[in-house]
Amino acid sequence: MATTTSGTAQVELAIGGMTCASCAARIEKKLNRMDGVEATVNYATEKAKVTFDAGVGVADLIATVEATGYTAAEPEPPGDGAADAHDADEERAEEERADEELRPLRQRLVTAVVLAVPVIAMAMVPALQFEYWQWLSLTLAAPVVVYAAWPFHRAAWTNAKHGAATMDTLISVGTGAAFLWSLWALFFGTAGTPGMTHPFEFTIARTDGAGNIYLEAAAGVTAFILAGRYFEARSKRKAGAALKALMRLGAKEVTVLKDGREVTVPTAGLRVGDRFLVRPGEKIATDGTVVEGSSAVDASMLTGESVPVEVGVGDAVTGATLNAGGRLVVEATRVGSDTQLARMAKLVEDAQNGKAAAQRLADRISAVFVPVVIALALGTLGFWLGSGQGLTAAFTAAVAVLIIACPCALGLATPTALMVGTGRGAQLGILIKGPEVLETTRRVDTIVLDKTGTVTTGRMTLLAVHTADDVDEKDALRLAGALEHSSEHPIARAVATGAADRVGTLPVPEDFANVPGLGVQGVVEGHAVLVGREKLLEEWAMTLPAGLKAAKGAAEAAGRTAVTVAWDGEARAVLEVADAVKDTSAEAIRRLRGLGLTPILLTGDNRAVAEAVADEVGIDEVIAEVMPQDKVDVVMSLQEEGRSVAMVGDGVNDAAALAQADLGLAMGTGTDAAIEAGDLTLVRGDLRAAADAIRLSRRTLGTIRSNLFWAFAYNVAALPLAAAGLLNPMIAGAAMAFSSVFVVGNSLRLRGFRAAEG
Repeated sequence: MATTTSGTAQVELAIGGMTCASCAARIEKKLNRMDGVEATVNYATEKAKVTFDAGVGVADLIATVEATGYTAAEPEPPGDGAADAHDADEERAEEERADEELRPLRQRLVTAVVLAVPVIAMAMVPALQFEYWQWLSLTLAAPVVVYAAWPFHRAAWTNAKHGAATMDTLISVGTGAAFLWSLWALFFGTAGTPGMTHPFEFTIARTDGAGNIYLEAAAGVTAFILAGRYFEARSKRKAGAALKALMRLGAKEVTVLKDGREVTVPTAGLRVGDRFLVRPGEKIATDGTVVEGSSAVDASMLTGESVPVEVGVGDAVTGATLNAGGRLVVEATRVGSDTQLARMAKLVEDAQNGKAAAQRLADRISAVFVPVVIALALGTLGFWLGSGQGLTAAFTAAVAVLIIACPCALGLATPTALMVGTGRGAQLGILIKGPEVLETTRRVDTIVLDKTGTVTTGRMTLLAVHTADDVDEKDALRLAGALEHSSEHPIARAVATGAADRVGTLPVPEDFANVPGLGVQGVVEGHAVLVGREKLLEEWAMTLPAGLKAAKGAAEAAGRTAVTVAWDGEARAVLEVADAVKDTSAEAIRRLRGLGLTPILLTGDNRAVAEAVADEVGIDEVIAEVMPQDKVDVVMSLQEEGRSVAMVGDGVNDAAALAQADLGLAMGTGTDAAIEAGDLTLVRGDLRAAADAIRLSRRTLGTIRSNLFWAFAYNVAALPLAAAGLLNPMIAGAAMAFSSVFVVGNSLRLRGFRAAEG
């Protein structure tokens, strides 16, 4: 659905038929040639974002894309609202649609593998070459070359119409030439003679080619490369999952107050000015202002601030944050696409669209390799015809050039290394999303780390206890913990959990009351106990003794939350509560530095907290008190300085920055939105895995590069022999098989990758 602003309109088109990044570039080029049109096409998400003037219609844009050889359509409009669009039925339907798109490719792959295996076996093992084996090979190979390889032929034809050549061109021409030559040799040459065999010999001799068939090359290449395309297509299905994960965070239903009655309606039905109820433990449905009640709101998923925010009448609250304390009545101020959550989703989408998938290494090489091979084949044909060697010998040499250039090992180069590398990564708790990710890891020189949940545990923890001179620490913990155990506030839970761990079972309070914004009070074991802010004690005319006052000041200077404890009319203890640093974080920072990366701590938390954490783990540069959109800006400014930036995060507040970064590493213990926006997922939630992930990614990329080199090297080395008419089909087959075996063996070395010790 097109949106209109100041004389221009914007539409997002779903593009079909793209097979590589050069397809996206071609569509983008054609659209941008239209008057009044600005377009960006993302191969990964298969979408085109187009801004166009009033004189241009959406139908014109679609017609231009279709004239380029691809399909285009406007995405289906959303249903009744966000709640409806993301319910379980809709998600299942979406999965089924995605599976439906993959099914034809899966069917072609299965067909190719089942039929190609016996064809390759008969060609390579003379013992299997019975009297009419060549005709069985033809019967099995024909569906592979015609049906299974059809996407390559179609893409090659589209490329040819636009004067371009990609891997699809080479695959189509090579397999087509091998198949057509085999047909000629079978029906018009001597290859169809009963009892014909391909002897397993390594002689270099000129032949007229009339007895040679290359069906195993045609079928094998098709099967290998279809396998690579299928696994690539499966990973691309997740491209838009970050946005879905973000939108799922919002509340599905909301209790609206109408004429004194409570009415439950879908969140999408909220309007600005509506008043709605938020009970303890519920998500706040949309951005608004508190008009009644007070509570603690856990906004860490959006802001990264680990300490819950106390809100009361007149304070602003944000949709999708969690009400951790009392009952609130909120007046909606922003709904739908205007909310902070929706704007963050837009940030993620923009960042993803701005980071188009890296063009495949093989495609980049083939942009030069393919035209050179085709020119060489034509030159070979012309040379042999011109030297009077006859049509058969000339065609044999020309087709041999195309066949030896057909990249059998190239079809394995990326998928095998990727499958072994990602499989080994999964065993170590590292999930790599795709080949595009690997290229970035080599260039990364700066790593930006979110604080909450990444460097720290993300949970409030009792870290220290300070008591007055005559007070036993266990008594303070037992009384404070008992009272805090009855509260739902996250700081209270930290105190209660810490107390229970240190003193054991906690007593049950005889009386308990929550004091909004200040703390709790009650009676425990006959003692009148107060736990909370210093202001709560002051209301009861109690003051902290000098020692506790100093301890409180030191704790707050270090960015920790100080909780005061008093009973029986005297202030007796100060508890330090904070988001604790993970035990492994300092070691992780050392390892990241060892990989040549400069660490930067980036957080929405306050500067004192951030600097205390940075000092503890050994980070020199700190950027604190930033909102989600500012995180994106920080990443972008680092990129503008010429740095290649990796980002590690776990919260919704990190999702857009993860998508914007050159390399996004998401903690698997974090939110779905962060995980889906990241390029690498660290399942264990251990920051040391970030260093292992970068090492593994770099090793996998190196393997892919060496695979690509050798895959082409064998072909290139044999091209002069083919052009000279000296290429025996068994030598061609053996060279192709050996290059494939080498590539697979090289990839399997990744299974020996080990996580760093310590």
